[in-house]
Amino acid sequence: MNAKAHNKHWDNIRAILIGVLLLNWLVAAFKLVFGYAVHSQSMVADGYHSFADGASNIIGLVGIWYASFPRDADHPYGHKKYETFASIGIAILLFVVCFNILHEALARLLNPVIPQVTAVGFIIMFMTMCVNFVVMTFERRKGKMLNSDILVSDSMHTRADILTSLTVITSFVFIKMGYPIVDTIFAAVIALFIGYAGMEILRKSSRVLCDEAVVDPEVIRKIVNSNEGVVQCHRIRTRGRKDDVYIDLHVLLDDNMSLKQAHEISYLIERSIKKQIPGVSDVVVHLEPVGSQRHGDR
Repeated sequence: MNAKAHNKHWDNIRAILIGVLLLNWLVAAFKLVFGYAVHSQSMVADGYHSFADGASNIIGLVGIWYASFPRDADHPYGHKKYETFASIGIAILLFVVCFNILHEALARLLNPVIPQVTAVGFIIMFMTMCVNFVVMTFERRKGKMLNSDILVSDSMHTRADILTSLTVITSFVFIKMGYPIVDTIFAAVIALFIGYAGMEILRKSSRVLCDEAVVDPEVIRKIVNSNEGVVQCHRIRTRGRKDDVYIDLHVLLDDNMSLKQAHEISYLIERSIKKQIPGVSDVVVHLEPVGSQRHGDR
């Protein structure tokens, strides 16, 4: 990726996050103001969830600011993992929101308050849910297109917001039927949705930060073995993100092959891997003579 394309990539992610941030906080404002007005704990919990969505966008903006830095002497592999690291910040924020909502739900059980349910409440929840659905779909599609951990993580956050909005609407129905305690129970359910979203983000981010294998070794072995002159390929390792994959492997060549020929094969292997596997940033090929394997050399 050249410098111009590199900058455009990060500018696109940054613009999406800013737009989503404004929408999230607009939605949060409607839910919080009306939720407090009618004493609906589930709606207030949903409002704080939407507010946390916006806060996560700010974390994402900070993360991509660092991630967009080019490689330097201290970071020879680049800064892209800062984006993944920032997504963990989003997960932590979700856990904090989850804890606070559960705490408030417990307090409401000890001191019950009957919420007021009106048609306006249903309209606000339905409209904000529609906005969140559009945001989630757009953000997830763009996240996959740009291979952005931040956008994908944030779309999962927004998906949880849609589920919580459905929960609030359901609680309104039960309150109308004469079961106000359902509002508090559903607030706790919302907290569990939020906590689950945080766990999913944490699980996916840890895969990258702990260098879990990114590409199936058999796929790489097939590509390498298709190059003329290659006897065998083994000790294949991969790590990184889907848009920033690093591969190292060992290749066995004929004992009598010249250094120049071996170098050319190494170049062909690197080029064929980068051509057939998207997102590969670097391939390190360790060349070995076939004789070294026959003598037990590793």
